[in-house]
Amino acid sequence: MSPVSRVILVSLLALASRAASAQSQPSSPAPPPVIAAKAYLLVDTLSGQTLAAQNADEPREPASLTKLMTAYLVFRAIRNKELLPSQMVNVSEKAWRAEGSRMFIEPRKAVSVDELLRGEIVQSGNDAAIALAEATAGSEEAFVERMNREGARLGMKNTRFVNATGLPAPQQFSTAIDLAAIATAIILDFPEYYPLYSLKEYRYNNITQANRNRLLWSDPYVDGMKTGFTEAAGFCLIASAKRGPRRLLAVVLGASSDAARASEAQKLLNYGYQFFDTVELYQTGQQVSSLRVWKGASDTVAAGFVADQYATLPKGQAQKLKLTMEAVEPLVAPVSKGQRVGVVKVALEGKAIGEYPLVALGDVAPANIFARAWDTVRLWFK
Repeated sequence: MSPVSRVILVSLLALASRAASAQSQPSSPAPPPVIAAKAYLLVDTLSGQTLAAQNADEPREPASLTKLMTAYLVFRAIRNKELLPSQMVNVSEKAWRAEGSRMFIEPRKAVSVDELLRGEIVQSGNDAAIALAEATAGSEEAFVERMNREGARLGMKNTRFVNATGLPAPQQFSTAIDLAAIATAIILDFPEYYPLYSLKEYRYNNITQANRNRLLWSDPYVDGMKTGFTEAAGFCLIASAKRGPRRLLAVVLGASSDAARASEAQKLLNYGYQFFDTVELYQTGQQVSSLRVWKGASDTVAAGFVADQYATLPKGQAQKLKLTMEAVEPLVAPVSKGQRVGVVKVALEGKAIGEYPLVALGDVAPANIFARAWDTVRLWFK
């Protein structure tokens, strides 16, 4: 996973618990809209901050939003050369007989990984998801083990997968915050495949099926991402929109209809763009400070960030931001590039809205024995 992806996912998952949150929800001059859904979440992916949420950490049936993790593992398998997009996959009877939405693959007709991905993403084909799972891991059961391991690695603490499709199954559950995490991971880690989520339709086996994400037609800024439905889960949608550099992600779970999940997600996206700005605090590699180093070949080390840092706040409030730095004291050599050496805290009108780890931008080797001894004495009196 890229450093940017790690930073944002950590922020997303921290926000699931208010007590342990490193970043808090910025207050807005306008309250969030009333959303007719069992749970929802609105996240700015640049800053990783939550702009609106309700029951976001409540476990619910994920339905076909499960297929986000299925696709993520297939994307990684392709990147690792374990699969090729042009690789032909034999369709098992299990995949062919899959219930629910299908892309209509056939047992005696091999299909490429690339076609299966389009069938899984655009048509939400359960048959495609099973075929991809079998091609990647040998069986759906083995693939599900990978799904749960990956979920744990991403910090999806309230998620458990039982199948690759999202078909109803006992003990299969996730949360809005966890589903936002896997959606963000796809956007950040596999930008070359993300455009698949903007395809409005796909034709396979002489059958054309439309993407069920209505916002792809009604909002020119929406370019993804995934719908889901079961009787227990209700109508679900993760909608992603990009305006300029900002990308917002709206998660709506348990809406009453196809139209409702689209309209409620649209409300969230409009709210985020209308009432909030995202400002860049620091750029990758930018030196923020020079810190004192003890017992080192150099007396100082440059400190900064390994990824661009952003903060989301109510519109027109950027000039009121207050940034304070807390450094590790004492900082003793050896110091390695990327080592955490402090934190920058961001507040708006006295309210903390973010904490960003400060890292060393270079290495500092230990000094010779005499210099180390002298600094040891100096530290006694510091």
